[in-house]
Order: sequence, then structure tokens, then C-alpha cells
Amino acid sequence: MSTEASESATSPPTRPPSAPSRRTVIASTTVVGGVIAAGGLVAGPSLLGVEEAAAAEASPSSRVSLTVNGERHTVTVDNRTSLLDLLREHLGLTGSKKGCNAGACGACTVLVDGQRVNSCLTLAVRLEGAEVTTVEGLARGDHLHPLQQAFIDQDAFQCGYCTPGQIVSGVGCMQEGHTGSAEEIREWMSGNICRCGCYVKIVRAVEQASGRK
Repeated sequence: MSTEASESATSPPTRPPSAPSRRTVIASTTVVGGVIAAGGLVAGPSLLGVEEAAAAEASPSSRVSLTVNGERHTVTVDNRTSLLDLLREHLGLTGSKKGCNAGACGACTVLVDGQRVNSCLTLAVRLEGAEVTTVEGLARGDHLHPLQQAFIDQDAFQCGYCTPGQIVSGVGCMQEGHTGSAEEIREWMSGNICRCGCYVKIVRAVEQASGRK
């Protein structure tokens, strides 16, 4: 027997390197995916916080001076701040209500230089030097404004959410001279919505305060 044949018979066959098993592939993928996910969870909020801080620093702000209910105020606000948010969040005057926040319900009505405005749509920075009257500024000490008293006398409210805006709008309506008839009052008060449906009594209250009843 030749030496070649002997060596061939006794040497084990050469095998290719073993391929990774399915278990190994799944384990590796899970580990890598977990690291990526963990990295995302850690980095995500941090990056978001940086972006928010940068945006806050970039937001332009201005100083505005205005008189609210006879008291002078000077505040620094974001240029996007509405008069409603200035009153509620900065000055603590929460009588004006945030209803639709789109100028459709009238719950936020205030007087600016004697004119009725929806404070949710009015930018505070545009009111430099203006005089603002809210429902808190209508009474004189313990003496209610005639329209506030009329709302009580006529029971012109139920839930009361729209009442501050209704009263301020009614005062504006009276100052503008639009109280000649019930129909005229309804027309000029039509921008103030009462979901409880107290419109008849609201009109009666305005008529009482204006001397028509």
C-alpha cells in the first residue's frame, strides 16, 4: 500500500467554516437593535429639550404698557401673546373666559378704548397705551354696574361661563347707542353665544340697564 493512500484514508476531511446559526443571528440582531433603541430613547428627549430651549430663546418678545381697569401695567410678553392670555396668565384677571379661542363665541369680550373686541384674537403687543376694561373693572367698589345688577334681577344666566363676555358686550352695546329696541339689542349682541339659551333674559337685562324697562 502506498503512503499516499494511507494518509488519505486516515486524515479527516476538511470542512468549511461553520455558518452562524439562526439562534446566533437573532441574538446579535436583538442586541444591536436594543442598543440602537436605547440610544434613541436616551438621545431623543435630550435633543428635543435642546430644540425647545433654542426655540424659546429665539421667540421675540416686547414690552407693552397699557391701562387695565384704571391701573397701569408694563409687562414683557412673547409677541404672539393674545390680550386674553395677558389678562389671565400675566395679570390674574380671569373674569374674561377662554371659550372657542377663535373669536366665535364672545366669552372673552373686553373693551379696548371703549370698543368691544375679542381678546383671544387681539395681540397684546399692539395695545401700547391702550385702555382696557374687563368685567372686573365694571363695578365701583361694592356697587355693581347697572347691567351686572340687571343680569341678577332678570336671572340672565345659568352656567355663567359666557356671562362676563355678555355683560361687557352689553355695556359696549349701551355705550354705542344700540339699545333702541329688543331687535336692535339682539342684532348687536349676536356675537356673544349662550349655550344655555338665556337670550330672552339677556336682552331684558340690557333693556333694564339702558332704561328701556
